[in-house]
Amino acid sequence: MTFARQAVAAVFLVTVTLAIQCAGIAVLISWARATVERGIARLSSLHAAALMIQFSTLVIALHFCQISVWSVSYRLYCLPSWESSFYFSATSYSTVGYGDVVLPKISRLLGPVESVTGVLMCGISVSCLFVLATRLVERESSAAPMPSTLDERSETVLEKISENTARCDQES
Repeated sequence: MTFARQAVAAVFLVTVTLAIQCAGIAVLISWARATVERGIARLSSLHAAALMIQFSTLVIALHFCQISVWSVSYRLYCLPSWESSFYFSATSYSTVGYGDVVLPKISRLLGPVESVTGVLMCGISVSCLFVLATRLVERESSAAPMPSTLDERSETVLEKISENTARCDQES
């Protein structure tokens, strides 16, 4: 594979990877937004944790789809088996790169391109997870006040926190 063919293949694979990432994240954001908005007042911490686990699992599945796209390309043009193609793709995408499976000399440009692409796709995914976690924490902090079934010690701690917050607000 000449440099020009490698470059064309890399551009194509990066484009497909970006399309999968953008479409997948858009669907996941819509799903998470609908889930949170539907039950924002009654979403317990346990349900919020379950939502984060579901979102994370689906993001991992999305990354496996992207790894598979690269793997198909490696299998068709570079490597002798599906196992070695998927393994090489996964280690490149995740930037682990053990080095026990390498591309033929004429196709070596694809590995580093997949690594850079994998880092960027993981960054997009992590930023979405961070936004979801932030929204869930904001929701909890703006939730209705706790029921008045607190014990005396807890009430004292809450009063001190309120006093300290009020004092800090006055000082600033």
